[in-house]
Formats: sequence, structure tokens, C-alpha cells
Amino acid sequence: MSSSSSDEVDARLDEICDEYVEEIYNDIVETQTIPQRTRQYVERHREGGQDQLWNDYFSEDPTFSTAIFRRRFRMNKNLFLRLVHGLEEYFPFFQQRRDATGRWSLTALQKCTAAIRLLAYGNAADTVDEYLRLAETTALSCLHNFTDEIIQLFGNEYLRRPTPEDLQRLLDIGEKRGFPGMVGSIDCMHWEWKNCPTAWKGQYARGSGKPTIVLEAVASHDLWIWHVFFGPPGTLNDINVLDRSPVFDDILQGRAPRVKYMVNGHTYKLAYYLTDGIYPKWSTFIQSITLPQTPQHELFAKVQEATRKDVERTFGVLQSRFAIVRNPVKTLNKEKIGKIMRACIILHNMIVEDERDGYSRIDISEFEEGDASRCSEVETEMPTTLNNIFPTRNDLRDRQTHERLKNDLIQNIWNKFGDED
Repeated sequence: MSSSSSDEVDARLDEICDEYVEEIYNDIVETQTIPQRTRQYVERHREGGQDQLWNDYFSEDPTFSTAIFRRRFRMNKNLFLRLVHGLEEYFPFFQQRRDATGRWSLTALQKCTAAIRLLAYGNAADTVDEYLRLAETTALSCLHNFTDEIIQLFGNEYLRRPTPEDLQRLLDIGEKRGFPGMVGSIDCMHWEWKNCPTAWKGQYARGSGKPTIVLEAVASHDLWIWHVFFGPPGTLNDINVLDRSPVFDDILQGRAPRVKYMVNGHTYKLAYYLTDGIYPKWSTFIQSITLPQTPQHELFAKVQEATRKDVERTFGVLQSRFAIVRNPVKTLNKEKIGKIMRACIILHNMIVEDERDGYSRIDISEFEEGDASRCSEVETEMPTTLNNIFPTRNDLRDRQTHERLKNDLIQNIWNKFGDED
């Protein structure tokens, strides 16, 4: 009995101690005031930002001239308004609506201007806050929605494969410049990826260099980009990128228009690109001559290197026009990075189309008017034999055809420009 009573007393004491400690703890916790965290609201007066933007650029008597608009927006005003009206018509994000309080949201002009400024200047998202009156997260949302919708709305037209009419114009220009059968220049560009995940840096960085993403592109004389392949890691060189590239898929699968051209009395049926020395000696690539020894070779190297600079100029114009492509990209999501690049290329092609007549100085009117017979033409009739319908991969990589074509081009350029030189 004494042992049982002692256990009950001990249990009761433990309960009293626990209750006492709990009361003291609750008293201490209740006396501490935890500040309530509330979302900070900043009244940005977005209506005033819209009015200022309208008065600066879009009113009947704007503050800034069309030349200043072209420099800051990277395009003419009518082209920018075409983008705004198209996005506002088809996509709810760019449509102005009332919120729950009955207040109007941001306008399509403000959202598109924010996206263009971020693409053009490559600055942080909050740099447009003071002028356009929208927060950092809203500016980033405008940027990513803008790139998505630009690709969806204009991608089929401005990232299209060359049509037979486009291909004939490229062939005429190539013939005028001394390269019958040439349809453009191909090269690669690297875009630094600042916030590349640590686990991927070994794949995207060469040695101790910065991680980069590769862009392969084909460009013509007017800086129009006809082929885009973006996404290979920066450790790959141009040849490795070419192995993954779909640049010849249309030819191998029979979707590309067939061409036929004559050089120095010989007929060829595969168009080619001008390249630098790293590319292989295929029938579809023509490189310069590294150490020319004869006047013919010197003239060919001079003309080929000058013509091949089309793609280098295109990369330079693309980077100067959209600084976000020149600066290290900070986005973590690789899919968003790819959409930014594609949207910039679409906008670049739209600007080229809008301003092409102002700087394209190669006159091909003699071919269009029928005053001269062209050596290069797009075939309209399908071949009769099954073996000649689709070229094979071996045809594209034929080294003997490459050597014969290059010798014919050397002679053709000497006949065409030798007296002038």
C-alpha cells in the first residue's frame, strides 16, 4: 500500500510540474508580438504612364521624332503598331480589361513597349518601372508572353522555308555576285548563359570558359535568316552542331524545291552555302582558299570571303539590335531562352522585310524582266526516274563534286571579275 501511494504522489507531482511549465511557456509566447507580414502595395499610377507613353511617341504631335522612335524601339512605328494590334486582337493577356475594383489594367502599348525595351537593351526587368509604371514581375510576364505570342502569331511566316519564289530570288542574287547556285552563308554563334545550372556547366562550357548555347543560322545578303537551329551546348564546334542540325532535312525528304544551275559549262542540281574553313568539303559547302598562290585563287578567296560575311553581318546586326542576345542571358529555364532567341530572330526578319528596300543594293531586275538568261533556276517539273527524285546523303557529302564545283566557280569568278580586279 505504501509503494502504491508513493507512485500516485509522484505521478501527480509530474502532472503539476508539466502544467506549470506549459503555463509559463504560453505566457512567454503570448507576450511576444509577431509582426504580420502584408504584401506591400505601390500605387504606380499606370494611367499616367500610358498617357506619357502616348504623348511621347503615338500622338498626332509626339514629343520624340520617328528617328528617335526607330532607335529606341529598333523598328519603325507602323511595324510596332502592327505587332501591338495583332497581339491585342488574338491574345487575352494583351487585351485591356477591368479588375475586380473596376479599374482598367495596363494597355497593350505599355506591355509591348516593356517587352521591346527588355529585348532591345537587355537590362533588368525593373528598369522600365519608372517610365511604363509596371512592376518587375509584371515586366517579366510581359516579356515571356510577348515572345510566346510572337512565335505563335508570326513564326510560320517569318521563320518559313524558302518558297520557290524566294529560292529563285536567292539564286539570281548569287549568280549576280559570281556564285551560281549559292543560296546563303552558314555559320554558328555562341550566346553566354550566365545562370547555367552547375550540373550542366561541364556540358556547356569549354575548359575554363563561360557556359554558352550555340545558334546555327543561314543568312542571305539582305540579312534575312532562313534557317535557325538553337540549343546545342557550347562545347560543340561547328562540325558537331552540323551533325545534329536539320539544315538538310528538307532536301533529303523531298520538301525543298529542286534547283538546277550551270557553272563553267557543267550542270549541278544541289544548291550550296558559303562557309568558313572548319566545315567539311561537301558538295553543299564552298570554302575559301587558305593560301592562294595564283591570281585566280586570290580573286576567288577575296570574293568568297566578302560574300560569306553576310552571316557574320547578320549576327552583328542581331546582337546590336537586341542587346539581350549580346549580353549574358540570366534566365534559368532553357525553354524560355530558346523562345527569346526565336522571337528576336522573327522580329529581326520582320524589320528586314520592312526596311529591305533601303539597303539592298543588288539589282536583279534584268532577270525579272527577262533581259538576261539566268544560269540558275528552280525546277518546276518533277524528275521522271525514281532514282533522281530525292538526293541521298552521299550526294550531299560528295567530295569529288565539291572539288569540281569549286574549280568551276574559281574560273567563273575570274571570267566575271578578273578584268575589274
